Amino acid sequence: MNLDLTGKRALVTGASQGLGAACARQLAAQGAEVILLARNADKLAAVAAELATSQGQKHSFLVADAGQPAQLALEVSEHLAASGGVQIWVNNTGGPAPGPASSAAADAYAAAFNQHVVSSQQLLQVLLPGMRAAGYGRILNVLSTSVKQPIANLGVSNSIRAAMANWSKTLAGELGVDGITVNNVLPGLTATERLSSLITHLATSADKTEEQVQEGMLASIPLKRFAQPEEFANAVGFLASPAASFINGINLPVDGGSTGSL
Repeated sequence: MNLDLTGKRALVTGASQGLGAACARQLAAQGAEVILLARNADKLAAVAAELATSQGQKHSFLVADAGQPAQLALEVSEHLAASGGVQIWVNNTGGPAPGPASSAAADAYAAAFNQHVVSSQQLLQVLLPGMRAAGYGRILNVLSTSVKQPIANLGVSNSIRAAMANWSKTLAGELGVDGITVNNVLPGLTATERLSSLITHLATSADKTEEQVQEGMLASIPLKRFAQPEEFANAVGFLASPAASFINGINLPVDGGSTGSL
């Protein structure tokens, strides 16, 4: 099985911590040259220093904000003009704040749509020429298991993740002819800073302890533990590789079996 990404370049957004950082480490370990993107320069520099360079890769990072789609696209375009195109895009953006759908402000939906769908579309148009020129493209959207089964108290996130999933599925049908696959990887409950924040929020809103909330979450997972970010990144590394060349347009849960739908 060919998992080698030597000679490939990857852009990983949301790469300063959590799932994004884990994906960057995995792709670098497989030989890719990685461009890290997020808002925190210090955290990006720390992650970049950890990346494998056994294949002579020269990793880099770019400070940008997905909440400003036009500026984001401009900064990525300028970076690529100096360094060359990418063939792998791990499209990872932090999720909207938790809360019921019925009480969320209309502006919260608009902001989330802008940060996720609009910014993704603008980045897509920057990245496609390089993928087409190489005859190789892997677009991997980090979404949520809510694509298959909505998650309580994540009203805005459920809505926007579903929009992203349908955007992705549409692209999978359009871009396959160019050697570009588009897949969604759906993290379940994973030991990241976002999960810690969610546990704190749920404990406060439900008048429970964080330990009680965590126990309830673990009870919903057949494996009875949270995933590690590296386990999620393993799936991303496979889908980014030549070995996954005929896998296109799927939603892959990495959730320990917790999602109740097929």
